[in-house]
Amino acid sequence: MEVNGSPWDFWVENAISILESLKVLRSLRPIRLAPIEASSSNPNQVFDGPRKWDRASVEVHISESTFQKWLHDVPSSGDDNDVTDENVRADDRAEPIVEKLRKLIIFSGNDYLGLSSHPLVSDAASKASKEYGMGPRGSALICGYTSYHRLLESSLAHLKRKEDCLLCPTGFSANMAVMTAVGNIGRLIAGRKPSTDDKVAIFSDSLNHASIIDGVRLAEKQGNAVTFVYRHCDMSHLDELLSSCAMKKRVVVTDSLFSMDGDFAPMVELAKLRKKHGFLFVIDDAHATFVCGKSGGGAAEKFNCEADVDICIGTLSKAGGCHGGFIACSKKWKLLIQSRGRSFIFSTSTPVPVAAAAHAAVVVAKKEVWRRAALWKRVNEFRALTGIPIESHIISIVVGSEDSALQASRHLLGLGFHITAIRPPTVPRNSCRLRVTLSAAHTRDDLRKLVEALFECLDFKEIQLMSGNNVYPKL
Repeated sequence: MEVNGSPWDFWVENAISILESLKVLRSLRPIRLAPIEASSSNPNQVFDGPRKWDRASVEVHISESTFQKWLHDVPSSGDDNDVTDENVRADDRAEPIVEKLRKLIIFSGNDYLGLSSHPLVSDAASKASKEYGMGPRGSALICGYTSYHRLLESSLAHLKRKEDCLLCPTGFSANMAVMTAVGNIGRLIAGRKPSTDDKVAIFSDSLNHASIIDGVRLAEKQGNAVTFVYRHCDMSHLDELLSSCAMKKRVVVTDSLFSMDGDFAPMVELAKLRKKHGFLFVIDDAHATFVCGKSGGGAAEKFNCEADVDICIGTLSKAGGCHGGFIACSKKWKLLIQSRGRSFIFSTSTPVPVAAAAHAAVVVAKKEVWRRAALWKRVNEFRALTGIPIESHIISIVVGSEDSALQASRHLLGLGFHITAIRPPTVPRNSCRLRVTLSAAHTRDDLRKLVEALFECLDFKEIQLMSGNNVYPKL
């Protein structure tokens, strides 16, 4: 083998070629942001309806060259030559780049309440960064945990009606930390490698998020857990698996609102099974937090079963409009997870300005109740305009083949809509789809234009027929 490592270049090129032949080579498409208009001089002001800055959460621009690469599916690592605002000349003087930009309406993001552009959120980040910079750079267990982090944890624990809360760098790391910490219980109690009876039995929905799946796999790989996968939202199958399992330490984990299908887990039925079997009930509430329930408490609040959920995992990067993950739980569970959850222990803590912004987002989401009302109004309008019986703000339009999904996505791109085609390995083959997401910042006119564009590239009668044959997931 050559010392300079050139065989690796060859192997990487081969791997990329294979990915491209399988049509799973992914691209980064840089977008340009517009400045957010200044807010009111009152730093604590909340609003009773949409303002101009709300549009910044759903309106972006892309350059003409990025548009053309995307339209023709040219692979990109995000290094387009046109993504900077200035060129540097030979004399080190900068000159602006002048190029045509195309406006896109985002119907593919996760900023469901439009909080990413809210002035209270950005002002909180700005104020904290000016006063403290990024804050101490270390893990939370060393020097990265501040009064800002504690304030955010307390507000999230109150929102979720739990005793305490643990912040994590991302929602992904939060799920990983919970699953590995839960798995550790058997090993800790046994004082050695656990026997089958000592291990934890984890029952996981077949369509759970990748972060849950990876966390469960790691717990199993460590020899601490045994995994049982039940059919998607099939409570009879779950009941059957639980009834036939002799292991005492049992956990059921599920997305509360599934990110690719837009359907809710059967929370009430799961709560009943918890009473019957006595398992630990864990939910990933990423897509329902701030959105569902009267106060934005999530799916458990929506279905009136908050007391039945033992651990609620969430994220601040979706409806919160910020960044980071959290675990709402009891103080005992928090102590265990912060002591055994490696993805928490060995990660640098969330920067102080991000924690400050996230706390502001929690406050705004609670006070500006019109945002939740506006989002669910958009859901009802989409249902009325299309005839598709959607359950939530996540709309999974299954079109079948990869080519069909890509063709539809490009057609929508040409009409000014940012909607990506979801393909394998994210979803199974022949279930490729357009994942449409709604926001409180969208208008009825946005929806009307989108539906007109969808009717141009999709046969909605066929989609509804697929729904009747259970090919269209939960729609």
